[in-house]
Amino acid sequence: MHSLEAELETARQLAVDDIADAIESIGFECTRCGACCTGDADDDHTATVFPDEVRTLEERAGDEEYDWRDVARPMPYGLSETDDGDLEGETFEWALQTDGCGDCAFYDETDSVGACAVHEDRPLICRTYPFSVALAGTSQPMGEAVDSVALPAQRDADDEATVRAHKCEGLGREISRDDAEELARALKERAVRELEEAIGVRDNYEPATPESGEVVVHDSEGAKGIDGQPLSEDGRTQ
Repeated sequence: MHSLEAELETARQLAVDDIADAIESIGFECTRCGACCTGDADDDHTATVFPDEVRTLEERAGDEEYDWRDVARPMPYGLSETDDGDLEGETFEWALQTDGCGDCAFYDETDSVGACAVHEDRPLICRTYPFSVALAGTSQPMGEAVDSVALPAQRDADDEATVRAHKCEGLGREISRDDAEELARALKERAVRELEEAIGVRDNYEPATPESGEVVVHDSEGAKGIDGQPLSEDGRTQ
């Protein structure tokens, strides 16, 4: 089994040109359909966001009434629902906040054309959709792949790396080399950041005992409350 540190080293050594070649061979052009920003009948939109990305989006708003909870929510996995309909328990990392319809809170749509209200500061998971990188048999949680390309430098090696494409109507369309390289750089950065975050979560994890109706979120910076504030040793918000 590969350690997270070994996978991180592999991610850091990925060649942007090889990733760009894989993206070009699959092809992609965003059609602004909005499918990647909206929920469906079964689930709300769920996109992983790093703690520093949450703070960037907080600062972008420039409004004292705009806080962490407007940007991010606890990942729902592992949480349970109380009789009052609130969530409680422990979970790991954050997802972009959603609206009442289960769509990303930053998604706007006009005449069936989607747009991101924070496009310049959108998180890496949004910059890289519909692609992800699988390393040593593991991959990021974006659903089943509909296409994949093994990267040449890792083919037939123990540290296999694969560029995966996920369901999107923009796949199969022609993409320029410049756009492929820009996307490849973001995809490599995301692969590295995902592993750095996972290592940080592992190293900073301390079991918590949330009270009824409370949520504790473990990220790379430690345990936090639903408002993003660090928890003290007794489990209370500092």
